[in-house]
Amino acid sequence: MLQPKKSLGQNFLRDENVLQKIIQAANLTSADLVLEIGPGEGILTEALSQKAGQVVAVEIDKNLAENLQKKFSDKKNITIINADILKINLSELFSTYKPKASSYKLVANIPYYITSLIIRFFLENSFPPQEMILMVQKEVAKRIVSKPGQMSLLSVSVQYYAKPELLFYVDKKSFYPVPEVDSAIIKITSIKKNPKEEEIKNFFRIVRSGFSAKRKTLVNNLSNGLHLEKDAMEEKIKIAGLKSTARAQELSIEDWKKLAALF
Repeated sequence: MLQPKKSLGQNFLRDENVLQKIIQAANLTSADLVLEIGPGEGILTEALSQKAGQVVAVEIDKNLAENLQKKFSDKKNITIINADILKINLSELFSTYKPKASSYKLVANIPYYITSLIIRFFLENSFPPQEMILMVQKEVAKRIVSKPGQMSLLSVSVQYYAKPELLFYVDKKSFYPVPEVDSAIIKITSIKKNPKEEEIKNFFRIVRSGFSAKRKTLVNNLSNGLHLEKDAMEEKIKIAGLKSTARAQELSIEDWKKLAALF
C-alpha cells in the first residue's frame, strides 16, 4: 500500500457513508463527464464511474497515478492523467470528449493547502465546470458561504462568480491519515460563463482595497488603497447607497458591484 505524502496534502477518504453522500450530491447520470482532482487510492473514482458516463481523474503523484492506471486498466470509462491540475488547459483536455461533453462536473477531495488556488482556477477558467462538489476544510467552507456581516475576500471571490452552498460536515476520522481538522462538502453552481476581464480586474481592485485592513472602515481602506481623498470616497460610498461607517465584511456582492461601477 502506498503511503500518503504530507507534502502533497494527501488524506485518503475511508468512510463509505460520506462517499455515498458525495455521489448523491453530484446527482450523476450516464450523460455526465466528471473531472476528479487528486483521486488518491481511487475510492471516489470507482464510485463516480458507476454513475457517470466518463471520469477523468488528474493525479499529480506519479506513483499513485501509475497505481490507478493499473487498477482501472479494464475500466473503459475511467481515464487517469498524471499532471498538475493547475497547469492543464481544460479546453484541450476535454476536446477528446466533444461534442458529447459541452460541459463537465468537478467532484473532488482537494488538497487543502491549494483549495483557494483550485477554486479560483476553475471559476476564472474559459472552460468552467457546470458545477463543483468539493471537500474542503470545515472553516474554509463556512467562510466561502458567509453572508453579509461576515464576508471575507474568499467569500466575495467565490460568490462573485457563482453560488456556493454548504451541504454537510465530514468528521476528520473519515480519513487516513487523520487530518488535524474536520472537513465539509460544498456545492458550487450557477458559475458565470465568459465574464469580462476588465470588469473583473476593476471589481477585485476595489474589493482587495476594501478588505486591506480588517479593523478599519471601508472609507479608510478605499481612500488609502485607491489614493483618493476621504471626502471624495465618502461621497462615492453614499452614492452606492452605503453608510460611511460600513466595513468590508458587511457588504453584499451587489454592494461591491455598485461601488466598482463608480470607479
